[in-house]
This record gives sequence, structure tokens and C-alpha cells, in this order.
Amino acid sequence: MPPNLTDVLRRSPNPLRGDVPPRPVAGGMRVLFLVTAHNSLSQRAQIALTELGHEVTVAVVDSGEAMEAAVAAHRPELIVCPILKTFIPESIWANHRCLIVHPGPRGDRGPSSLDWAIEDGMAEWGVTVLEAAEEADAGDIWATRNFRTRAVGKSSLYRHEVRRGAIEALVEALGKLADGDAPEPLNYDDPTVTGRLRPLMKQDYRAIDWSTDATSAIVRKIRAAEGHPGVLDDIGGTAFHLFGVHREEGLRGRPGEIIAQRSDAICRATVDGAVWITHLKRRDADGQSFFKLPATRALALAGHTVDAPEIPAPLHAPIPDGHTYRDIWYEEDAGVGYLHFDFYNGAMSTEHCRRLREAYLYARSRRETNVIVLMGGPDFFSNGIHLNVIEAAPDPAEESWYNLHAIDDVVREVVETDSHVVIAALQGDAAAGGVPFALAADHVVAREDVVLNPYYQHMGGLYGSEYWTYLLPRRVGAGMTAELTSTFTAIGTRRAVEIGLIDSAFGESLESFRAQLRGLAARLARHPDLPHWLESKRRDRARDEQIKPLSTYRSEELARSHECFFGADRAYHEARRRFVYKLGAPCAVPVVAPAATGWDEPHELRHAAGGH
Repeated sequence: MPPNLTDVLRRSPNPLRGDVPPRPVAGGMRVLFLVTAHNSLSQRAQIALTELGHEVTVAVVDSGEAMEAAVAAHRPELIVCPILKTFIPESIWANHRCLIVHPGPRGDRGPSSLDWAIEDGMAEWGVTVLEAAEEADAGDIWATRNFRTRAVGKSSLYRHEVRRGAIEALVEALGKLADGDAPEPLNYDDPTVTGRLRPLMKQDYRAIDWSTDATSAIVRKIRAAEGHPGVLDDIGGTAFHLFGVHREEGLRGRPGEIIAQRSDAICRATVDGAVWITHLKRRDADGQSFFKLPATRALALAGHTVDAPEIPAPLHAPIPDGHTYRDIWYEEDAGVGYLHFDFYNGAMSTEHCRRLREAYLYARSRRETNVIVLMGGPDFFSNGIHLNVIEAAPDPAEESWYNLHAIDDVVREVVETDSHVVIAALQGDAAAGGVPFALAADHVVAREDVVLNPYYQHMGGLYGSEYWTYLLPRRVGAGMTAELTSTFTAIGTRRAVEIGLIDSAFGESLESFRAQLRGLAARLARHPDLPHWLESKRRDRARDEQIKPLSTYRSEELARSHECFFGADRAYHEARRRFVYKLGAPCAVPVVAPAATGWDEPHELRHAAGGH
């Protein structure tokens, strides 16, 4: 009998693919995370330490009082701060061991570490785990990791090199604690201590002078401010923060002018070229910030019309990296079609979904290929519907409805593909509707450091769609589906492989993952059993359709979602608003505050969901 495709994907147990769990440590500790936001780094750290046998609780805090309440409630043996923007009170660090994750090499100090690394063009940077002390970032050093930087924005470095190095350093630090080792004092006379105290990078330093700044300087400035705070600039007399910069090699114009638009991005001329800017965040005269939106949408809401031509980029053309901006592109190699869709923060608007569906139909029409690989982007595969665009719509309920239909259309095309083997390749994280979108493929592989968040309920009880009531149970069963969609717990790739959510995880870096993926996809494309796999796939889909049609799953899911969007209960709309405006969303981290603290939020902490 021909081998099953899953058997080919997982030929033998391999710890790098998540098949073999790490060996738990003896005597795991009660660890409390104090974080400003439970972001991708803290989620990945929680997964790693839990796998080692530690009991990890996360408290999202915004003040010293909230930290004291969390510590009093949980009585931890160790406090870890993967991302914390508030100073730890002396009442805590003087009485509890607190480990701080700082995104800089030994000796680096200050709140703008990665910003300066990019602005100064550092070829190598680091991440350090140190002990909290009276002076910020000046405590004893427990572990550190250095890495080569990439020519990308701050957020991407944070989600890859910093995150990977931070996890390795945290695991080393906890190992030293268990062995009774001591940390190293910070000593600036030591030649291996390469960092220094750096000031907060303010907007007057980040400012762009379009009449004199070269393209390289503009790209560097916007990359150094990526994620937060962005570069404050003026467009048509309105103040905006700029995000998402890409070089443009072919267009020219008067410096500072908008000379083209593409897929909601704008192209602005520089003194020696041009740059694409994908997202803007408006700031009004009183200093109030709005929220990030695709550039042309943000300009339209501010009353500006973009008087520049729409210049599309070809989907299937060998354009070198760094020559222009495309959020969707397609390439072929060795009988495999690779469909890339790199949407900012993984959010997929109605328009994104419609364009992606057209691109997928093109990929599916290609008879030169046997395998289609859904690549997503390097930082995110998909995070589902675009909450920011929905919030900015004249009728958010109606836009939510359109967006959900549009992403369903993409998922349906993938599920119904019978001409190719389809692989979802998660280079980056996936959340909410992005997880069932990936599961629409025949097989799912992921970079080993990826984090999955398959739940919707935190968004005001949103039911969601993307055919999840079909796609999740067929992978993990009804019981596990209920657990995954009702608990606010991030899933690491080891656990995801163990429960069958994904097929395999490999590659410690983007480069390693992509290289192994291409080898795997090429082998499958020329495998002699590929016709058998396709025929088996057709039979399985026909059987499932006979048991319950896809249209029925969709109708049932959309009926529940319609109530969330248009019903009397406004919980979804309130949760979305809080998420978009960074006001915090419910976090499943119960903290019972002792009565003596006077803390006024005894039942739950709040957090701003999302990344760096």
C-alpha cells in the first residue's frame, strides 16, 4: 500500500519537529510573569518554561500596585518579566528574585534598545536576562545571546531573533538557578560587555527631512520605529505616524510627494529614489493618536484624497527583494507553486481576502505544478479578519460581515482544491481565524518557534467562521476543539504536533525553515505516490461533503457570527474597540487581590492583545 503523505512528512521522531518533548527539570518552580502585554515573546516563554515542568502564571500589569497585588496573590518562587514597561517597585525586587528580559547585549541599557541598534546599523545585537535592581537594566547578568541582525523593521527582529535568543537565555538562567550558580555582575571594564546606557529615542531624532534625507536614511528611521511609536511626519498638513516601509527602485518624483499608490500603500519620492509606506496612524492637534490603518484609508478618513496613479505589481514576476512593495506574490520552483501573502500584523481585510482568493485561483490553475505552498509572511501566517479596518468602517457590523464572508471564500477554495497537494507553511505566528485558514490545507508545517492562538472568545464572544467547526474537529476531534476554542492559551509547535493540530515543525530560523520546506515540497511534487494522494484526497472530500456539506458548516457559523455583529449584545463591538485603541481586552489570568491591598480589580487583569 502506498505510504500516507503524513508518514512522508514525519518519517521518524525528531525533537526539532516537536515529536519528542523536552525533558522536564526536577522540581519545577512557581513562576509569575509580570508583563505589560501578554505578547508573542511572553507567550513563547510561557510555553517553553511550562514544557520544562515549571508552573507559570501570567499577570498583565500597568502599575506598581498591580504588581504588588499579583505577587501577593500568587506567592511565586521566581518572577520573570519578558516585556515590562513599568518599573518594578523595590518592595518586590528587594524581596523576590526578578529576572528581566532586555533586548540588548551585555551592558546595554535604556528603553530604545532595538531602535538604536537599527538606527546605528549594528550588524550584531543581543538579548540579555538580568536581575532586577535599583537601576534599570543594570542588575547582575544571568544569561545572554547575541545574533546577527537582518535588514528589517524592529518588530520583525523582535519576533524572530530577540524571541529565540530570549527563550534560550531564560532556559539557561533557570538552569543556573536550579544548579545554585550565581549571576555575573555588570562590569563595563570587561571587554565582552559591549553595550552602554542609551537614551529614549524621541521624535525629534527620528524626524525625516524629505528634502535632504537619502532613501537609506528614511528606511532606517521608519524601521527603527516599527511597531511603536512610528515616525511622526506631516502629510497634507495632518500629522501621521509612519509604519511599514519598503524601497522602490523604479519610481521617481519630487521629494516628499506621493507619486503612486498600490494596495492601500502610498509611494513617496525621496531625493535619490522612493519608498512605499503601508500604514499610517493619525495624530490630531491635541496629540491624541488614533489607530493604525492602511495608508490610503487613513488619509481618506483625515479628508485627504490621494491624487496619484494606482500602479499594480505583477503577481507572478521575478522581482528581486527590496526593489518594490508587494503584499501578495507567487513563484514556482521544481513543480511547486509558492503563494506569499505578507499582510501587516497578519490582519486580512475584505479587500486583502478578495485579492488573495484571486491569487490562489491563479496558483491552482497552474498545470506546471503539483504542490501549492501557502507561505503567509515571515512574521505572521494570518491573524484572521482585520479589526482595525472594521473599526474604521462607516458600519463596523456590516464590514465585519463582509470580511468574514471574504475570508470564508478563500478557505473554501483551499478546502475544495483537488488538483494539487496544498501545504500551509507557517513561517510566523497564527491566531483566531488564521489557524483554521491554515488547517484548510492538506498538511500544515511550521517553524519550530511559532505560536498559535486558535481561540476567538476573547473578542467579546465572537463565534467566528472560516469553517472552523469542520476543520478543527477533523484534525483534533471534538473534545480538543472545544478546549482550543474556549481557553485563552497559546499553543507551541511541540504541543500542536502532539495533538495533531499541525503535522510537523522544523527550522530554528526563517532561513532554515525555508530551506527545509523547499526540499520537502520538491520531494512531494515528484513523489511517485502523488496521484494516489490526490485520489485519496478527492474521496475523503466527497465523503465529508456527503456527511455534511461545507455550505451547512458555513451557514451555521455565520448565523452565530451574525448575532455577534448585529444582535443586541454589543460585547464584540466593545472588545474590538478596546483592542484597536489598545485599551486592553479581557485576559484569562485570574488574580484575587488580598483585601488589604485596596486594589480595585480583583477578578481579572486586562491586557492589550497582539505583538510588540
